Amino acid sequence: MDMKQKMHNGKLYLPTDEEIMKEQLLCLEKLYDYNATRPLELVKREQLLKEMFAEIGENCYIEPPLHANWGGHHVHFGKNVYANFNLTLVDDTHIYVGDYTMFGPNVTVATGGHPILPELREQGYQYNASVRIGKNCWIGAGVVIVPGVTIGDNVVVGAGSVVTKDLPDNVVAVGNPCKVLREVNEHDKEYYFKQNKIDWNEV
Repeated sequence: MDMKQKMHNGKLYLPTDEEIMKEQLLCLEKLYDYNATRPLELVKREQLLKEMFAEIGENCYIEPPLHANWGGHHVHFGKNVYANFNLTLVDDTHIYVGDYTMFGPNVTVATGGHPILPELREQGYQYNASVRIGKNCWIGAGVVIVPGVTIGDNVVVGAGSVVTKDLPDNVVAVGNPCKVLREVNEHDKEYYFKQNKIDWNEV
C-alpha cells in the first residue's frame, strides 16, 4: 500500500512523500489564484471552485480567504453552501458538506491528526479521518471540528465550540467539548433570536 492510499484509509503515512507533495502543490496553486480574485470576479471564483473541489453544487459561495491543505481537492459540497471569511479545511482526506449548510467566520474542519507517541511525530507521521456535515447546518463562528466527526442534518453548532464527537440530527450543540444543548423545537418556529418573533408574513 503506497502513501497516497494510506491518506484515505486512516493508516499512518508521511505527508512529505514526494508524489503527494507534488500533487498537493498544484492544488495550492489554484487556491492561491482563488484567494487573489477581486470582489467583482464572481464568475472566475465559481469556475475556480469547480476546478478545485472534488464536488461542488450550484450557488455555493466561499468568502476569501479560504485555507485548505489540498485547496479543496478532497472536499465535497452540496448546493447552496455558504462560508464566511477564513474557512480552514484540513482536507488531507475527504470532507462532505450537505446542501444549505452555512459556516461562520474562522471555522476549522480538520481531517488530519498526528500520533500521541512522540517518536512517531518526530518522524512526521500523520493519519486522516473523514468529516461529514449534514444538510442545512449552521456552524457558528470559530467552531473547530476534529477528524472523524459526523454532524447530522439541521444542526446548529454554537460559536467557539470544539466538536469532538458525532452530533445527531435536529439539535443545538455548544461548548468545549461540544455537547447537545437541546433539540430544535416548537419554540424555534416562533422565535428566531431570543424574544424576537418570526413574522411569517414577511419571510
